[in-house]
Amino acid sequence: MPRPPNPEVRKRLLAAGLHLIHSRGFAASGVKDITAAAGVPKGSFYAYFASKEAFAAAVLEAYWADIENRFVPVLGGDGSIQQRITAFFHALADDHEAGDFLLGCLIGNLSLELSSDSEPVRAELISILERWGNALADCLRSGGRRRGVDAEDVAARLIEAWEGAALRGKMIRSRAPYDRFEADTVPALLR
Repeated sequence: MPRPPNPEVRKRLLAAGLHLIHSRGFAASGVKDITAAAGVPKGSFYAYFASKEAFAAAVLEAYWADIENRFVPVLGGDGSIQQRITAFFHALADDHEAGDFLLGCLIGNLSLELSSDSEPVRAELISILERWGNALADCLRSGGRRRGVDAEDVAARLIEAWEGAALRGKMIRSRAPYDRFEADTVPALLR
């Protein structure tokens, strides 16, 4: 009789996978590498995840859940809409800077690497973008935005511009694209 899944093993697999996939990419992170880093037998992987793609989707969910827990509350905090949105993106940039801008945003990274080839990952990415957009749109609506301004559209534009800044920041290993996003893009989109 098979043993029931252990939630701690699943957490270890996700933590190891998040680190490896974020630093190496999906294709360069084999199941054997992930299980070795998690300290579990390779055969255990498939007791927790139906496929490597399903695993990548779960890693994305864990990554976004961490962002939701640590940074999204800033959007509901004190200050003007622009101050809260700038503080949210600034905190994300600080997080990227803590890793010397080597990792970038896992959402953007896996969008580029897998969204054309993996339906489970694409579906998870869409879900995350919707949750992210909703959090930003809720913040935008909280201040009684001007009539005719579509909060969801502004939120989508913020995310799209942020992902471009994160991609460039990773490439040049600099905070400059993040700073330009905060100084120029956010105010322009929130006019």
